[in-house]
Amino acid sequence: MTDLKELCFQTNDIARKVGLFIKEQQSKINSDAIEVKGKHDFVTYVDKTAEEMIIQELKWILSDAGFIAEEGTETKRGERYNWIIDPLDGTTNFIHGLSPFAVSIALQEYDEIVLGVVYEISLDECFYSWKGANSAYLNGKTITVSNALTIDSSLISTGFPLSDHKQLQNFLASLEYFIINSHGVRRLGSAATDLAYVACGRFEVFYEYNLHAWDVAAGAFLVAQAGGSLCDFKGGNNFIFGKEIIASNTKIHSEFKKVVHKYMVQ
Repeated sequence: MTDLKELCFQTNDIARKVGLFIKEQQSKINSDAIEVKGKHDFVTYVDKTAEEMIIQELKWILSDAGFIAEEGTETKRGERYNWIIDPLDGTTNFIHGLSPFAVSIALQEYDEIVLGVVYEISLDECFYSWKGANSAYLNGKTITVSNALTIDSSLISTGFPLSDHKQLQNFLASLEYFIINSHGVRRLGSAATDLAYVACGRFEVFYEYNLHAWDVAAGAFLVAQAGGSLCDFKGGNNFIFGKEIIASNTKIHSEFKKVVHKYMVQ
C-alpha cells in the first residue's frame, strides 16, 4: 500500500530542490534562452530542465507511475498512478524578474487526485496535502480557506487567457461585475499560486478559463483539503481537465457560481 503522507513529504523535498535551481537561474535568463510555444506563451531551458529533474526524482519514489507534464519531457502514462506536473508555473513572471512563480506537482490515482504540492519559490512557501490528511499545510502549519460570507467581502483572483479569446468579452463583463462588487480583483500570473492562496485564505475565490491540468491539479486539491469548494463554470466537476475552474472558500461558492454562469455559460 502506498504511504501517501511519506510520498507527499518526499515530493515536497523534490519541489524545494528544483525550486532552488529555478531561483538560481532567474538572473541568467536572457532573450536567447526564451522559446515561444504559442503567441505570448513562453518556455525556457529552465522549465525543461526543471521538469526533467522532477521526473527523474519522482521515478525513484514511485516507479510505476506515469506522467502528464507541461513540457512533455516524459509522456509515459501509468495505469493506476500519474504525476501531473508544471515545473515552472508563471514562466512569464519568471523571465521578467517578477513573482510569483511556482513548482506544481499532483498525483492522480485512477481518476482521483490524492496528493498536491505547490512550492511558491520567491517566498519559500510550500503548500501541500495528501488524501487522508483531512487538512492542507503551509510550511508545516495547518491552513484553511477564509470565512468571508459574500462576494462583497471577498478578494478575487483570476488570470487572462493566452489564447482562445472567443469568450474574452464575456469574461471582461464578469470582471467588471467583480471589480465593482468585491474588495478587488488580482491577477498574479500563476494559477497554482492563486489556488494555494485560496487554500490559505488570502483570496476568497479564484476563477479562470483556458487552463490545463498541470496548472490546477495540485492547487485544486489543496483548496478541497483546506475546506474549499470547486467546480467548472457550469457547476460540474470537470475542473481539472475541463480548462475552466472556480475555487472558493465554500461560503461564497453559490453566489459566485451564479455570477460566472450568467456571463460565461452561453
